[in-house]
Amino acid sequence: MRRRCALIVAALMLCRCTETTAPATPPTATPEPGFQPTRANAAPAPSPPPKGMVWIPGGEFSMGALDPRGLEHGGHDPMNDARPIHRVSVDGFWMDATEVTNAQFAAFVKATGYVTVAETRPTQEEFPDAETKDLVAGSVVFDPTAQPVALDDEYQWWRYVPGASWRHPTGPQSDLEGRGNLPVVQVAYEDAVAYATWIGARLPTEAEWEFAARGGLSGQLYPWGNELRPAGRFMANVYEGHFPVKGSDPGEDGFAGLAPVARYPANGYGLFDVAGNAWEWVSDWYRPDTYATLAAAGGVARNPRGPDGPFDPAEPGARKRVHRGGSFLCTDQFCTRYMIGTRGKGEERTGTNHLGFRCVKS
Repeated sequence: MRRRCALIVAALMLCRCTETTAPATPPTATPEPGFQPTRANAAPAPSPPPKGMVWIPGGEFSMGALDPRGLEHGGHDPMNDARPIHRVSVDGFWMDATEVTNAQFAAFVKATGYVTVAETRPTQEEFPDAETKDLVAGSVVFDPTAQPVALDDEYQWWRYVPGASWRHPTGPQSDLEGRGNLPVVQVAYEDAVAYATWIGARLPTEAEWEFAARGGLSGQLYPWGNELRPAGRFMANVYEGHFPVKGSDPGEDGFAGLAPVARYPANGYGLFDVAGNAWEWVSDWYRPDTYATLAAAGGVARNPRGPDGPFDPAEPGARKRVHRGGSFLCTDQFCTRYMIGTRGKGEERTGTNHLGFRCVKS
């Protein structure tokens, strides 16, 4: 079972929301200084618009996140890798209004015969210590616990499931019947890139994603403002129950699991589900010191594309890309990375049933 353990370890890195370094600052309920107004470019959108995409004007903005500890629904994670807040400029681009859906990905697979990473039997070269019998295709699936547990061991609620893939998101017993309008999940980074290339697009950079997700706002906790539930209304698909206990999410936001796209209000640029529902791949390699490096360079970072390679102190040998937006499993009990400036990370050949993507065109 070594191979299965190796895959679970890789997948846990994309779900793990605890920091591996000491907090940089003490808890505070006062927003950090550093956010300045967003200045969007004035140039009009090119025409005609690509199908299903909205125009993101680009411009200059403050990128990053404050330390949310002490804020209402802020959780316990200081989000050290999302600071220092720094100024960034991006050019305008088109972006999918929604996460890529099962129906869209199915059309790609039908046209090309593409086979995803999760559907491919791993090789002995990838996992030299694994026994041959354990080299089976599959992926990692959220498996809720029967009762409350300490939240210091993610192995308690994730398991490797042979046969899990984009076609069978939670295992062979699941399918896509009636789920065409849900985000495609169980896709690795290279799967997302293959789809984007097929439609003549690409994955967004981390800077492009955050500029777009903020929708013209500056320094707000969420794409819609600073309240998680303005006027008592849920604005995103997040976890409301006692995480990770089975059946504890009451679905007060409308859904107890993954939701169809565009069921919540769009942000200021017309983008849906940039908080919660499914995590999204972006093109940047993950490093916890990326923002410190940009800030140290001074001035405004123009169209940054991330570091030249990955590094995570928790797993120095893993090749991780950045994830953005959080998912339906995010909660202030464990993970508040549905907050707009925060960052996730994951091994690039690993997907789960809460990770998808959206595309951009320059």
